[in-house]
Amino acid sequence: MSKLGMISLGLFVLTFSTPVHAMNKVVYGTDDRRDIYQETNAEYIDLAASTAAMIPNQKMNALGDDVTIAGSTLGQQGICSDAKFADHVTAANCSGFLVGEDLLVTAGHCMKSMGDCNGSKWVFGYAYETSDITSSITVSKENVYGCKEIIEQDLSGSTQMDFALIRLDRKVTDREPLKVRTEGKIDNAENIVVIGHPTGLPTKIADNAWVRNNHSNVFFSANLDTFGGNSGSAVFNAETGVVEGILVRGEQDYVYDWSKGCRVPKQCTNDSCRGEDVTRITNVTKLMEILKK
Repeated sequence: MSKLGMISLGLFVLTFSTPVHAMNKVVYGTDDRRDIYQETNAEYIDLAASTAAMIPNQKMNALGDDVTIAGSTLGQQGICSDAKFADHVTAANCSGFLVGEDLLVTAGHCMKSMGDCNGSKWVFGYAYETSDITSSITVSKENVYGCKEIIEQDLSGSTQMDFALIRLDRKVTDREPLKVRTEGKIDNAENIVVIGHPTGLPTKIADNAWVRNNHSNVFFSANLDTFGGNSGSAVFNAETGVVEGILVRGEQDYVYDWSKGCRVPKQCTNDSCRGEDVTRITNVTKLMEILKK
C-alpha cells in the first residue's frame, strides 16, 4: 500500500496545498494502483461510483452545467517524471464514500471542523474514464455536493480512532450507498481492495492486498498501496464487496532519489514496513445506529 505526501515525516500529518491534512502511506510489493478505464472487474467499477473526492473550492470552476477541476500534476509536485501517474492531475485532499442517501464517511483528520466542511466539495466521478490523460477533469455539477454538517467525528492519538460521518447538502439519487459491515470484524489474512485518491489523483483502484495485523478493535493493518489523499478511502472485502473500514494512516509515502534529483514512491515488500491502518467501519457509532434502525 502506498500514500503520497509533499513532505514525509514518519507517521506525522502531511499537508497538501490546503489546511486539510493527510497521513502517510506507501507501495507494497508491486504497485497495483490503476485507473477506472483500466479496471476489468465490473464490481470494482460499480463500487468506485459510490466513492468521492474532497476537492478544495478554489480548485473548481463552474461553467454552465459543468464543473472543471484543475491542479498541478504529480510530476509538478517534485515526483520523478518517469513515476507512475506523473502526468495526472492532483486536486483532491482526501477521499470518502457514500453510506446513505445523504451520508458520507471519511477520515477524522480530513474533517476536523466546519472550516473543513465548508472549504471543500465532495465530487463523484473525479476520474480518468479513458486513456486521454488531461490536466483537468470536468464533471457534471450534479456530481458535486457540499458538506452540510459533521454528524460524528473522532480523531484521537491515544485510542488511534480516526473517522468522520458527514451529511451532504442534498440526497444522492444516481448511485447507491455502499454496503458496510455492521458487526464483528474481518478475518485474518482476508483479501481487500481500496478505492480512493492517492496524492489527490483521480480515482485509483488497488487490490492484491490482505489484512496483516487484526488484533486491535479500533483498526486493522494491511499491505495496501495507498498515499496521502487516500485518507478516508473505503477499504472493501475483496470477496463480498462490503466496506470493512476507512484508510487513515501508514508508512512514509515517498523517498528522495538522489541519483534522479526527485522523489519516488517508497517500496516495501508485502510483509515489511509498518503497514497501512484502516479504522474499522463498525466504530462509526452514529452510522451503526442509523443502519440498524
